[in-house]
Amino acid sequence: MAAQYQPTGTTAAGISASIEAGVRGGDLLPGAPLPAVRALAADLGVSPATVASAYRTLRQRGVVETAGRGGTRIRPRPPVATTRSALRPAVPAGVLDLSAGDPDRRLLPPLPTVAPADPLGYADGGVLPELADLARARLAADGVDATTLTLTNGALDGIDRLLAAHLRPGDRVGVEDPGWANLLDLVAALGLEPVPVPVDGDGPTVAGLRRALAAGIRALVVTTRAHNPTGAAVTTARAAALRDVLAGHPDLLLVEDDHAGELASVALAPLAGATRTWAFLRSVSKPYGPDLRLAVLAGDEATVARVAGRMRIGAGWVSTLLQRTVARLWRDPATGRRIVAARNSYDRRRAALVTALAARGVPATGHTGINVWVPVPDETRAVTTLRDSGYAVAPGSLFRLASPPGVRITVTPLDDADVPGLAAAVAAAVDSPTPPAFSA
Repeated sequence: MAAQYQPTGTTAAGISASIEAGVRGGDLLPGAPLPAVRALAADLGVSPATVASAYRTLRQRGVVETAGRGGTRIRPRPPVATTRSALRPAVPAGVLDLSAGDPDRRLLPPLPTVAPADPLGYADGGVLPELADLARARLAADGVDATTLTLTNGALDGIDRLLAAHLRPGDRVGVEDPGWANLLDLVAALGLEPVPVPVDGDGPTVAGLRRALAAGIRALVVTTRAHNPTGAAVTTARAAALRDVLAGHPDLLLVEDDHAGELASVALAPLAGATRTWAFLRSVSKPYGPDLRLAVLAGDEATVARVAGRMRIGAGWVSTLLQRTVARLWRDPATGRRIVAARNSYDRRRAALVTALAARGVPATGHTGINVWVPVPDETRAVTTLRDSGYAVAPGSLFRLASPPGVRITVTPLDDADVPGLAAAVAAAVDSPTPPAFSA
């Protein structure tokens, strides 16, 4: 813990508020250790039970995490806005940023200017019929029944609403391991308990799913294609095997995230409908731009109704201006061609990096999407060595629960000429015998 910051308070609420203030002000950085319960209790003159209660509250809110003998630490990305940029350190000048996970801005289609024919009132908001028809047709082409659907402000917003509508703090959720960092953060912020489901190149493993179900999960979140961070895609055979297992658990909430959508170069093998309670999400952020906060959420009637009803008394609806923009993009043949070109570009760069790494004896995965996952013996050493070589990559600790170490490399900033140098740097980082010193 930062030497200059000391938690204060005489009650559990006061202590937890003090620690949150330290996070908010940037004095307690991500990963910072907190004092042991008895040590802080002695410093503050309170009972250990009071400090334990404060830590438990912070853990339920996703601000801290407990790692056995590793003690209690601030989570890598706690759900607290900070007054200075502490959650994602700045990438030094001259270093190629391959850590962000964003689509290539050079390949995003231009957004049309759209205005409604008439101003809308509160009673007129909702899903536009024209967008709903387009969405149903697109999902039906991939084998997903979208008879009942609604819209949310992006995929993570949809998952948030689904989990909140069905679960309560303390419930267990099956999540891919390694898996989407934002989802792990959301699960922690909702006070839910993540249960890791191992992932291989074909998606969640059947054995891993069985173990998670035996552990009592009430929901399962699966990335269908372009899995973040490994690039895995659920195959037809794996989908059939997972469906067989899920058939014995009809009350499980199954959430399927197809965030890549049109950018995925492999056919969709959906799990939608494998349980009575299910939802299928497809956002537009990766193909069309992160600022388009819209995702189609299809599912069984009760599940969709819960999400739409709760949204109605909160945010209300996804902006019809945004809906009209997406509808125009979906109908525009030129935009469709740009998306195909972007998909081919991502596939080429990702495959080139995986091939170049393999030629240097470094195994890596990246079947679909914009990321490549590289197993490493020591994440800190690999991240530091690569940064000193001019490349910023994401540490696997952001994505892992129980899976082995690795680093995630986003290929979107790469040009073809960058691949050989990056592959050589990764190979050197994997083989680096000692942790190098940080550059100034």
